Amino acid sequence: MVIGIDIGGSTTKIVGFDGKNIISPFMVKASDPKTSAYGAFGKFLLENQLELSDVSRIMVTGVGSSFLPKSIYQIDTKKVDEITAVGLGGKYLSGFDKTVVVSMGTGTAVIGVDGSDIAHIGGTGVGGGTVIGICDKLIGVRDIEHIMDLASEGDLSNIDLTIGDISSEDISNMTGAITASNFGKVSDIATPADLALGVLNMVFQTIGIVAALAGRSRGMTRIVLTGNLSKVPVAKRIFKDIETLYNVEFFIPGNSDYATAIGAAISGI
Repeated sequence: MVIGIDIGGSTTKIVGFDGKNIISPFMVKASDPKTSAYGAFGKFLLENQLELSDVSRIMVTGVGSSFLPKSIYQIDTKKVDEITAVGLGGKYLSGFDKTVVVSMGTGTAVIGVDGSDIAHIGGTGVGGGTVIGICDKLIGVRDIEHIMDLASEGDLSNIDLTIGDISSEDISNMTGAITASNFGKVSDIATPADLALGVLNMVFQTIGIVAALAGRSRGMTRIVLTGNLSKVPVAKRIFKDIETLYNVEFFIPGNSDYATAIGAAISGI
């Protein structure tokens, strides 16, 4: 078995891959990359009743991988470029040979995949870190689960200015419900739930439009969404609106939040 470990800024994700199946993906939270990597690896072996001899290779990626040694418990350990890992993971999970893979973490990376060619197209600093930072200052909440719970009860009409607010007619292919200005109509009666939804909406719209334009510049209209933010419930609805505007298709595959770790493991096969 090959183990893939993605060491991010706040979480470390681990999966096993035997050439056919993804095995026991899970994540741990830790600020120290070495502690989280060794802890995740030990937990993976314990939960799957594996011995060190069952692991042929460990593939590590992510910002924290540079802190790890060349060998973990005398097992061959190799570092994988994060862009390559994201591209391979998105390609494997979606089954698409030509696609744009978006990794939505603390920030957002946009990667183009065309067969064996995997390249960084661009990205944006807007991502999960943006959600947490702004919500902390706006409503005093930093926990992403709490933010999502609040957003599920929010009302965007108290936050965003829409096309319908400024025009009695549709503009081009934009209907009255399309956002004209994020936070352009913040009401005095806006609740913490409204504000939380407004932040998520702004972040996902920014990511979606960046990804759509990047894909279309490469002749790619299928976009695979990965990373922790891909699991936020309101994401699907927001990306659906962007599909109509930019004539693209967004896909959120199973295990999308583990795509980078999966890509690292695949590269070891």
